Amino acid sequence: MASGVVWFVSTSNPYGAIIVVNKCMETDNKIEVASALSKYSTPISVLVGAIIIAAALTFGDGKLPQQDVAANPGQAQPDAAALQKQLENIAPITAEDHIRGNPDAPVKIVEYSDTECPFCKRFHPTMQQVMSEYGADGKVAWVYRHFPLDQLHKKARKEAIALECAGDQGGDDAFWKYTDRLYEVTPSNDGLDPSELPKIASEVGLNVTTFNTCLASGKFDAHVEADAQNAIATGGSGTPWSIVIGKNGKKYPLSGAQPYESVKQIIDLASQGK
Repeated sequence: MASGVVWFVSTSNPYGAIIVVNKCMETDNKIEVASALSKYSTPISVLVGAIIIAAALTFGDGKLPQQDVAANPGQAQPDAAALQKQLENIAPITAEDHIRGNPDAPVKIVEYSDTECPFCKRFHPTMQQVMSEYGADGKVAWVYRHFPLDQLHKKARKEAIALECAGDQGGDDAFWKYTDRLYEVTPSNDGLDPSELPKIASEVGLNVTTFNTCLASGKFDAHVEADAQNAIATGGSGTPWSIVIGKNGKKYPLSGAQPYESVKQIIDLASQGK
């Protein structure tokens, strides 16, 4: 069993609360989360300024906390400087993206996700909560991109194409309805019966025949692959992998199914341009 920690610095108290995410690699991929607070520590703002995320330590199994790992599981994770440089490889957000919320929001969260990843399933409601709080008034936009981990989830790529087919037929409204429903019903880890894909299409008001034709056409194969390759180029080695883009263009990495409060801290910093 291998273990490791990744540190997220909280700016919510003047003494520097530290959330420690400890991953114990078990057969069911359980995650243990603990919190520690030292009232005697030097204020974190003095020590690290606006930087709230340190690079993930290298684990024996190569996984990031609260993530499913991509290929090359023994590959070391980059240090903070290298990761920051990789973040600049993110593909520009365009009209071709699926954007939830205000496209001109000052803060954008670009998520690279795998529909059969259990941590992505866990993270999806967190992002819905983010949009409930920050999306209604246009402060945050959520951009969804695909990162199917084929070695772990053989069904995820077809499901990613299903999302695209939903969007192709019904626009972003249908894309997000389909995405929400798929994450709701999938048991994860390739547990979703493929027959559910057209059923979901029907549930969200799509023409099932048109949907099935799209699904078998290969029309979006290249698009899904391009998303996955861009995730890797930006430093993603597992899912969910997200990049928060602040109003000044600064980019913050967000690895794994982090809790709402951790995501909120990054959003607040990104909103301030720190």
